[in-house]
Amino acid sequence: MSFRIVAASLALSVPAISLAEVRLAAPDGAIVEHRFQVAATAEATWAALVHPELWWPDQHTWSGSHANLQLIAHAGGCYCESWGENSVEHGRVIMALPGKQIRILGSLGPLQDMAVTAVLKVSLAAKDGGTEAVVTYRMSGDASQKLDAIAPAVDRALGEQFGAFARYAASASAKPAT
Repeated sequence: MSFRIVAASLALSVPAISLAEVRLAAPDGAIVEHRFQVAATAEATWAALVHPELWWPDQHTWSGSHANLQLIAHAGGCYCESWGENSVEHGRVIMALPGKQIRILGSLGPLQDMAVTAVLKVSLAAKDGGTEAVVTYRMSGDASQKLDAIAPAVDRALGEQFGAFARYAASASAKPAT
């Protein structure tokens, strides 16, 4: 998938998520946060989270297929995509607390080419008979990157990506584990 296609996918409109927010937007940094209520236990939600090959939207991959993704959910583990002789590291796991939190150091999509440093954190906590998933993406870089201008597109992309996760986690919890 070309850089232009990935960049265009960041600009796609997705339905508004009631608990989404660009918390900070400055030329040299931005913080985006989404909250999802998942109708599943934290353990079941975690089990879904660490398998992006089952839920990540195809249009947010370099290869065009989420089946090519893999997340090794322990410190030092790779969130990678491989197809044919091609591969890309989306991020590196820097913290994994099963059922509670994962942190991934990595610039997603076109941010990688911009030399932006970013941390994706997904925290899970029991709430209202299910699990609240809080997805926070912190980006920093040179002010010339104008991260404040691209923060809304990153916000939409994360909403699409992790909205798919929340839907999958809720549907997967109703099925027996395989």
